[in-house]
Amino acid sequence: MSAEHDRLADAVAEAVPWRRWGPYLSERQWGTVREDYSGTGDAWNHFPHDHARSRAYRWGEDGLGGISDDRQLLCFSPALWNGADPIVKERPFGLTNGEGNHGEDVKDYYFYLDSTPTHSYMRFLYKYPHQAFPYLDLVETNGRRGRREFEYELLDTGIFDEDRYFDVEVEYAKAGPEDLLVQFTVVNRGPGEAVLELLPTLWFRDTWSRGEGPRPRLTSPAPGTVRAEHPDLGTYHLYCEGGAELLFTENATDRRRVFGEENGSAFVKDGIGRHLIEGADTVNPGRTGTKAAARSRLVLPGGGTGVVRLRLARGEVRSENDLLTGAFTRILDARRKEADEFYSAITPAGAGEDQARILRQSLSGLLWSKQFYAFDVDAWLAENGVDPWTSPATRDQEWFHLDAGDIISMPDKWEYPWFAAWDLAFQAVAFAAVDPDFAKRQIELLLDNRYLNPNGQIPAYEWNFSDVNPPMHAWAARFVFMIEYRLTGAADHEFLERVFHKLLLNFTWWVNRKDPEGSNVFDGGFLGLDNIGVFDRSAPLPAGGRLEQADGTAWMAFYSQCMLQMALDLTDRDPAYEELAVKFAEHFLWISAAMGRADGPSPSMWDEKDGFFYDVLRTPDGNASPVKVRSLVGLLPLCASTVYRPRGKGRGLRFQERIEALAARHPQLLAGLSLAAEEGENGTHLLSPLNEENLRRVLARLLDEEEFLSPFGIRSVSRAHAGQPYVFTAGGRDYEIGYLPAESDNGMFGGNSNWRGPVWFPMNALIIRALLNLHEFYGDGFTVECPSGSGRKLTLDEVGHELSDRLSRIFLRDADGVRPVYGGQRKFQDDPHWRDLIMFYEYFHGDNGAGIGAGHQTGWTALVSTFMILFGKLDER
Repeated sequence: MSAEHDRLADAVAEAVPWRRWGPYLSERQWGTVREDYSGTGDAWNHFPHDHARSRAYRWGEDGLGGISDDRQLLCFSPALWNGADPIVKERPFGLTNGEGNHGEDVKDYYFYLDSTPTHSYMRFLYKYPHQAFPYLDLVETNGRRGRREFEYELLDTGIFDEDRYFDVEVEYAKAGPEDLLVQFTVVNRGPGEAVLELLPTLWFRDTWSRGEGPRPRLTSPAPGTVRAEHPDLGTYHLYCEGGAELLFTENATDRRRVFGEENGSAFVKDGIGRHLIEGADTVNPGRTGTKAAARSRLVLPGGGTGVVRLRLARGEVRSENDLLTGAFTRILDARRKEADEFYSAITPAGAGEDQARILRQSLSGLLWSKQFYAFDVDAWLAENGVDPWTSPATRDQEWFHLDAGDIISMPDKWEYPWFAAWDLAFQAVAFAAVDPDFAKRQIELLLDNRYLNPNGQIPAYEWNFSDVNPPMHAWAARFVFMIEYRLTGAADHEFLERVFHKLLLNFTWWVNRKDPEGSNVFDGGFLGLDNIGVFDRSAPLPAGGRLEQADGTAWMAFYSQCMLQMALDLTDRDPAYEELAVKFAEHFLWISAAMGRADGPSPSMWDEKDGFFYDVLRTPDGNASPVKVRSLVGLLPLCASTVYRPRGKGRGLRFQERIEALAARHPQLLAGLSLAAEEGENGTHLLSPLNEENLRRVLARLLDEEEFLSPFGIRSVSRAHAGQPYVFTAGGRDYEIGYLPAESDNGMFGGNSNWRGPVWFPMNALIIRALLNLHEFYGDGFTVECPSGSGRKLTLDEVGHELSDRLSRIFLRDADGVRPVYGGQRKFQDDPHWRDLIMFYEYFHGDNGAGIGAGHQTGWTALVSTFMILFGKLDER
């Protein structure tokens, strides 16, 4: 065990608040629904980036590589100015959904290099050009490009030519839970002298202007010292090294600039930037306010380095000589070493240097993805003039009960700075490898009464809480439960039981709301796979009618299985759960049978000729047509495969008898399934929508390199559609889908409609999980060709390892030293100051593995570390 493991244990026991401070600032608060008071739902334009430096936020704060306390009352973040920019760099810049030719996209280069679970040590790197940041060029050039053209990136502008930029690295190290050491190391990578204004900034989130509490204040009791006094948080001091100049203003809207109105004071949110760039009298000479920066002017020769140190501590630190000298260095070195020890302890034995780097940076990015998320929907509706009971329908009106104020793992703190239900489930699984306690809290969070709708629905995401995300919480809860047990030997049945009872409500919501005909065939619209079909499944369907979704139905079969497994896990403690296990087994059998039953309405989702599952569109005139797109929609039934072991006279005996009786009563209806009555390896039983014959047919497509099997994982759409797009005719109109390995050329979802071919980690994770489950039942005697037609026979366990290796290959250097994730970006491939800075994208090119979409979606893409740990460390056990 490492020192960080000890701190984590203290934090879990809540004996020491090691997690009180962390990277809880968003990278983007502007352009979010919760800051939208437009009345039209146009969040991007109501609060654009151009307002962010001047306009105080309502619900949260943002910054560049910053930190805050766990209620985000006091915030700290670096700000930078190169002497050429029109504004101070306080937050990352990016294009809005309407500005980018492939949707919203951050344009700065920043990297999460390190973090421990308690954030006792963190490291962040930002690359800041010497020249003026090309804001207008990025907007205009991307605006001229079409969907079939590449995005215009910051490197494409030439601003990093001749290495004329600064590497700005910030390290945070905790001397105690509320005593943070901050070190900035700035390197001029360019050939000549360059000047950087470094402005570490401390400010309070605005919790006072609406009468919600008394006003806090920042003052300067001594040179180089800022005192922060807050009625709830207490008193902190920021100590600044050397001769830093302290600049004070207020975290208040510059109404003159934003709205053309008079300001009550010259000291407003953008006052420090205006003073620095324009020489304006917009900083308070009395050295008091709610926002303050410690200005250091670094004049660096070519290749030169500058170091600036600060310390943010609760109360007062007695010995000022120790603040930023000897003790500072010793503590910082100790935290670096302890972070090394922590990651060494969880890295599988035999992992190479590059594998260890990928694991560490992916998990560090995941840990950096935490954000304080506050949103009282009732208050927000009232501030928008909406009465949830009487006003016409408006966004999220039926979620007026939702009252968030928590640390939540975000998919990407710039592109997706809000929770998404199914993302959060995958992120919790990744978190389980480093902090099982936090993983469990994240799973329980959306099931809390402050989030869960009284009708049982889990909120999807703030753009539309009522949208339908895939039901992943049951799977994630049990997976986290099992990972913690495998890693620590502790089985937290109390957690499993709490989650199970809340999920009973959610499962019932699904059955009542998404199976309108009671036929065990489900719809749901979005369901995560938003642009994988030929038309928008969340919109009114062409020719009317109803779409029977193979993925929606498979999600519910999978949900039933996960609830069944949890019920069996709890049966040892309470036999009453066996009845619930039977309930969910019956749900699974009826749902799975409905997917491919021979005696049901024709056609069924299972296509006997193709050996694949498809959606079926049933129109009001009584006609029905399969939508024959070979995609993840048809692979999801493979994922609904669960193995369990009835045990003697205890757990599962009566359960097993009742399942066998059900199968005996309905042999024709259940003929296409793998039934629980059949015993596999080591006394296992399998529940799967696919019998062995049909399983082999689906696997043949899955592992065909001309269809789904990419060198870098499983594609979301079959490559067979590359030369032969699928066309579906309905309502007198043709709808078409082809294989697109990178960005979609379709604007169906406003911008980044991107499921039409790329590799996605979450779906690959579910496929790998299914393969391992199926191997547990079928054993080593069941082999398939991998790739199909190659003559190379692998067990399903080996196929799972093969897919994991292909996914890891995206990030690893190949024989030529090239990382596929960076495609043709030579700066990232060749430059020693860039080539080991790994970004974890939202999805990946289906043919060459290049990263696409959100560049910091370490959330579910951090599953690469889960694969490494599960296939490495746990295999040895």
